[in-house]
Amino acid sequence: MSLREVVIVGAGLAGATAAQGLREQGFTGRLVLLGDEPERPYERPPLSKEYLLGTMAREKTYVHPQDWYAEHDVELMLSTTATFVDRGVHEVGLSDGTRLPYDALLLATGSRPRRLTAPGADLEGVHYLRQLGESDALRAAYAEATAVVVIGGGWIGLETAAAARAAGLAVTVLEAADLPLLRVLGPEVAGLLADVHVEHGVDLRTGVTVAELVGHSGSVTAVRLGDGTEIPADLVVVGVGITPNDELAREAALTVGNGVAVDEHLRSSDPDIFAAGDVADAYHPWLRRSLRVEHWANARRQGVVVARSMLGQDVTYDRLPYFFSDQYDVGLEYTGYVDADGYDEVVLRGDPSAGAFVAFWLSAGRVLAGMPVNTWDAVPAIEALIRSRAVVDTRRLGDAGVPLEDLVGLGEAVGG
Repeated sequence: MSLREVVIVGAGLAGATAAQGLREQGFTGRLVLLGDEPERPYERPPLSKEYLLGTMAREKTYVHPQDWYAEHDVELMLSTTATFVDRGVHEVGLSDGTRLPYDALLLATGSRPRRLTAPGADLEGVHYLRQLGESDALRAAYAEATAVVVIGGGWIGLETAAAARAAGLAVTVLEAADLPLLRVLGPEVAGLLADVHVEHGVDLRTGVTVAELVGHSGSVTAVRLGDGTEIPADLVVVGVGITPNDELAREAALTVGNGVAVDEHLRSSDPDIFAAGDVADAYHPWLRRSLRVEHWANARRQGVVVARSMLGQDVTYDRLPYFFSDQYDVGLEYTGYVDADGYDEVVLRGDPSAGAFVAFWLSAGRVLAGMPVNTWDAVPAIEALIRSRAVVDTRRLGDAGVPLEDLVGLGEAVGG
């Protein structure tokens, strides 16, 4: 191993996992992990789920125990901002004027919430959810609020809405599209998830726009829609998407697309700089396209691979995208990838009205993605089915009595 100094910018899950991977792979040189938050690396999914609900202790959110970094000789620098990358001399500049040398640099800078631009967006009582401290603030606000408006029907919006209902609050969800998660799940399945929220008492309003946040004495009191309707709110949660933190890469003149462009080895246009996690726009050799995935599993899995890649091992990242969500008594897992208009059929296996089923998205008879809902241990078989590229018998696919494993390899298999 020729590396002597590695710097990781971003102390989230991808960065922490990469640091662990480097040590496990035998790297003994200097290893610096920079984070701009005061918290050591933690996992973000609980922030809108168990931690927000108050059913998970704070300590459980952290990636490693407090002593792990010192025990593994990882220089954890918190509340520290990287301001530039000098590729010519292989140094990272910090806000305090310090320069850190590197032989290999990992950008694991993550992403940030898109900000609401409507008038009144800066009122007190308007919350975003990305950081641990923001989850603390939102949980405290739930304890004082009575009426919550959630702007955005994506995963964060729906999960925070479910947590608010669990706290006994009146909840209105506002979504610009015809259904929440329409682009991700399509109308066939998005409608089923929307029904779950309505059944739990959420006032779901779709096809609407937010014109203004109304306030009194500096605090939000209502949300005014484009048609003039005002919805009372003493608390607003905004979940309208995220933006990759790719400024360091742009200023360093690295290739940037929808995030930092990296190849299947997670290497950027500079051979000594890598990217992983939310910020990485990575070429996926199996899907044959570049993809930026904003989910926990991707950050963890890429952290493992990029550690080996930085050490010169011949590894590629080709895991199928995966994410999970918990809302009320509904747990779901999604694996695979399909564009909003990239499928021509949806097959449901099981009875959605019974609360447990599996949804499959297909194109020309081949499974592109699958999502078990309250159905466990199906993901490995779904992954195998997707990777087989087999044309399946959709009647058997929809028959819960036929094991998914029996469908792998059936029909016309297409290689590549």
